[in-house]
Amino acid sequence: MTSSELFLAVIALSTLIMALVQVGAIIAILKIARQTQQAVSDLQRDVKPLIAKATAVADEATRTATLVTAQTQKIDRLLTDFTVRFDQTSAVVQQAIITPAREGMAIVAAIRAGVGALRRAAPARHGRPAEEEDPLFIG
Repeated sequence: MTSSELFLAVIALSTLIMALVQVGAIIAILKIARQTQQAVSDLQRDVKPLIAKATAVADEATRTATLVTAQTQKIDRLLTDFTVRFDQTSAVVQQAIITPAREGMAIVAAIRAGVGALRRAAPARHGRPAEEEDPLFIG
């Protein structure tokens, strides 16, 4: 065998080894791709129930927030109605009780003033002037 044939044999052997390495690399890459695809499928299968639960929780939270808003509006309306009715009742009480009571107190004050004026104008007892009465006498 000549040196050129020897070189050709080495080149052929090297090419064969490179082809086998490339085929091995392609097989390894295909195997990794299948494993990755299987892992992604498993992950999707496991995540779907979690997403469904998260969606259900979000829906429930939205429903609860809606109910809380409605109840808050009802309480606001109730307090507003109570305040209006309380103000109306206060006005009625003032007109029905307090105003006549003030007028009654004014009448009582007028009667007291009249009685006081009559007492001062009354004639003295036992023929003595009012200034001569005993100041320690109670009665």
